[in-house]
Amino acid sequence: MTPLLAQVQEPMNRVELLADDPLWLVLLKVVVILLIGPILTIFLIVWERKAVGRMQNRPGPNRVGPGGYLQSLADAIKLPFKEQVIPDTADRKLYFLAPVIAVVPALIGLAAIPFGPEVSIFGERTVLQLVELPVGVLLVLAGASVGVYGIVLAGWSSGSPYPLLGGLRSAAQVISYEIAMGLAIIGVALYAQSLSTGEIVDAQQGGWFFYLLLPSFVIYMISMVGETNRAPFDLPEAESELVGGFHTEYSSMKFAMFFLAEYVNMVIVSAFATTLFLGGYMFPFVGADSALNQGWLPVIWFFAKTFLLLFGFIWLRGTLPRFRYDQFMKLGWKVLVPVGLIWIVVISAIRAVRNDAEISTGQILVVGGIVIAVIVLLTLLLPEREIPDEDAVPTTGGDYPVPPLDLKVPKTTPRRKALKAKARSSAKEPAAVTPAKEGSDGDV
Repeated sequence: MTPLLAQVQEPMNRVELLADDPLWLVLLKVVVILLIGPILTIFLIVWERKAVGRMQNRPGPNRVGPGGYLQSLADAIKLPFKEQVIPDTADRKLYFLAPVIAVVPALIGLAAIPFGPEVSIFGERTVLQLVELPVGVLLVLAGASVGVYGIVLAGWSSGSPYPLLGGLRSAAQVISYEIAMGLAIIGVALYAQSLSTGEIVDAQQGGWFFYLLLPSFVIYMISMVGETNRAPFDLPEAESELVGGFHTEYSSMKFAMFFLAEYVNMVIVSAFATTLFLGGYMFPFVGADSALNQGWLPVIWFFAKTFLLLFGFIWLRGTLPRFRYDQFMKLGWKVLVPVGLIWIVVISAIRAVRNDAEISTGQILVVGGIVIAVIVLLTLLLPEREIPDEDAVPTTGGDYPVPPLDLKVPKTTPRRKALKAKARSSAKEPAAVTPAKEGSDGDV
């Protein structure tokens, strides 16, 4: 074999393969990645309606197309032709810009996700990924979280109180659950010793992180539902409280863009969870050299795991009621964030002990998981001690003086007591005789 041929056949890593992609292949990947979100959105909407319909003993959409599966496509064609209603009090520039800010970052987030291993596309060796960055995890996280700016601007620019409240709720919600999600990702980064999405997938060849880092996986799963404003955490668009939330004043194509952003974010966080915790594109219980993990087959495994997580979103929506806002914030700040911090300390101790002692990772993780479970149970079961304040105004949930939940209507009120006492006193006193005036009809 000639030296030149040996050089051609030499294996290349992921970064070198992506750097060697020709321009036409890069453009092809860009188009495919940009189409993944909208195509899956059209499918997910009708799938969600059918699944929730089955849960509620009704058929769901069944008129348009075979089995009703073209209903979302018909809605997507209909929405751009609907009338646009713009409030007079709206800030028009930000009103038009907000849906764009919500959609564009969501479409970019899939760029760093590895969908498969090395393949050949029209004779070119490449990997099924657009970019491989040393901080690819941060790119995906930013793509899923920057969209909240569009929601906040939509609520503020509408010039209406209900959208404004929805935008403020979304900002508080994303801040709270972004911290918990970041702590879960830090656990993965500490264990994999990398922030690169491709290297994190390669680090799971010996075991998937969803059971090796179970607390991180649970925290991430809860946080990704809060991050995407989905039920039971859909407080920014609670119709029972805020009419429609931040998009109350939106219609036509701009409303469709918010709808698209929500479902694309669902796809991003589900694909991200697959990459971080479910082995990415690898088939379970086989090595990376297996035939099941070669060629185009891993793409099927990747999307199968992603659809499993997406069905979790649908299942939650059809099963759980909406949280009260104070309960939602309490879960984020008083449960997920403290548990995430403690779990990071446990993982750091694991890394230190593994370097100095001959203790298996499984044994340490089991002990750490038991400690975390005990702390969570104590946090949830032990009642909070409240110091009674006699001068405090009774409140329910927030800081506004509203009737308490255990309100008892008294039989009488101080005002009624005073009126009854006045009536009794006037009944006991004799009526005074008023003398007639001169010149009146009573004069004789």
